[in-house]
Amino acid sequence: MQDLLLYRELFLFLAWRDLLVRYKQTVVGVAWALVRPVLTMAVLTFVLQKLGRMPSGNVPYPLLVFSGLLPWTLFAGVLGDSGNSVVASSGLITKVYFPRLIIPLGTIVTNLADFLISLMFLVLLMAWYRISPSPTILLLPLFLLLAIATSLGAGMWVAASMVKYRDFRFIVPFAIQFGLYISPVGFQSSVVPPGYELLYALNPMVGVIDGFRWCILGGQHALNLPALGISAAVSSALLLSGVWYFRKTERSFADVI
Repeated sequence: MQDLLLYRELFLFLAWRDLLVRYKQTVVGVAWALVRPVLTMAVLTFVLQKLGRMPSGNVPYPLLVFSGLLPWTLFAGVLGDSGNSVVASSGLITKVYFPRLIIPLGTIVTNLADFLISLMFLVLLMAWYRISPSPTILLLPLFLLLAIATSLGAGMWVAASMVKYRDFRFIVPFAIQFGLYISPVGFQSSVVPPGYELLYALNPMVGVIDGFRWCILGGQHALNLPALGISAAVSSALLLSGVWYFRKTERSFADVI
């Protein structure tokens, strides 16, 4: 932690560089941050509601889906960017010493920018359906931290492993796409058969997505506290183990990369 404070200026520089790269020379600028989640929302709404007849309670289905896509898009973005970050920064790593942990941490900033843009669209979507935010919205930052911890923990495992095993660059996109369908993004986790809820909660994004929906929709979406506890414990273990593995292997990055 002390090393990170000493190199905080480098962290800010790398984060600013990533922001510039993300939005520089784009035709519609920050609107690109909305294209993927909005299109995904439209597809999931059509397939799961119109064709699959998935229940949504009293919540408009597009709003149900987008409130789940909000944390999922953040998770997928941080996981994908942080997983590739060390290999992408090989030129910098081989030339100068600095805490390598700064590299995956820097990817959080750019994805948080995309998250805030999507959050503004969510506000417009709630206004369209005339749904007022619940007081539970004040707890949203806690679940945002849980989403960041989950994605960063997985991202550090991938980033450290990808230095030695480049096959991960093919595995990660597939895992993210597969995870979208097994996580409660396009449906409520309440559709999981009784007796399997706690087992399903071993997927750490279950607690994150349910928590986001509960904060945004309030009493219209129930929160399973035991399942949330399991997901939070898995997320914490993922983050701690990810930091440990990354710090353990970072000394060899310059030699292997």
